Amino acid sequence: MMDEQTRTADALQPTLLYQDDWLVAVNKPSGLLVHRSWLDKAETRFAMQMTRDLIGGRHVYPVHRLDRPTSGVLLFALDPAVARTLTEAFAARQVHKEYLALVRGWAPEEGLIDYPLKEQLDKIADAFSDPDRPAQEAVTAFRRLHQVELPFAVSKKHPTSRYSLVRLFPKTGRKHQLRRHLDHLFHPIVGDTTHGDGRHNRFFREHYGCDRLLLIAHRLSFEHPVLKVPMRIQAPLGPEVLGLFARLGWPASEQDYGA
Repeated sequence: MMDEQTRTADALQPTLLYQDDWLVAVNKPSGLLVHRSWLDKAETRFAMQMTRDLIGGRHVYPVHRLDRPTSGVLLFALDPAVARTLTEAFAARQVHKEYLALVRGWAPEEGLIDYPLKEQLDKIADAFSDPDRPAQEAVTAFRRLHQVELPFAVSKKHPTSRYSLVRLFPKTGRKHQLRRHLDHLFHPIVGDTTHGDGRHNRFFREHYGCDRLLLIAHRLSFEHPVLKVPMRIQAPLGPEVLGLFARLGWPASEQDYGA
């Protein structure tokens, strides 16, 4: 039988979404760091190294980042010049990013969160950053896809519990932007142990066996830096997430979330 260590390693294995002579994109699992970090010196598995191994040892260059608990599309360049071009495209907001998030409550049908964010500093990783730096522009558009009311009193204030699935379109790329913006909207993302609601996190863990952050980097759209053609890379939601959606009474096939 497969032991726990092997199961954990398999769960953290990125899968290839796209590769050509200049780019490679993988589906990063929740729980996997993108690269080495002072925040977890003991960790030995990183998406950069695992992607390199996945494509035969060729060096990869990061052009954006995903938080450790966030899953989904992670893009790398295969040479420094392409990496610089893509990094500049992200900075210039020329890359269209789409996320899916399961949040507490019934979110509005659509909206725009324009709420500047003060930089959050890590004691080690950001030891030399300016703690007095003013809040930076942060903008996120969103659209609600589905909602559900469950007959469980997760909060003592309400006899039922409500949840929404929203599609998020970040216009800026601040640290933990989506997690902080949804919390600001009073619809924190389920599974967020920093900006979320512990009662609802615990409910999903105990009732659905789901102990991950329910935030998925679902799609990246951009112009190929060399071929100059439109690119659209999408990560599958996978059986774990789709199975949860099915239990909530939402559509449960990849095609339902492809548009």
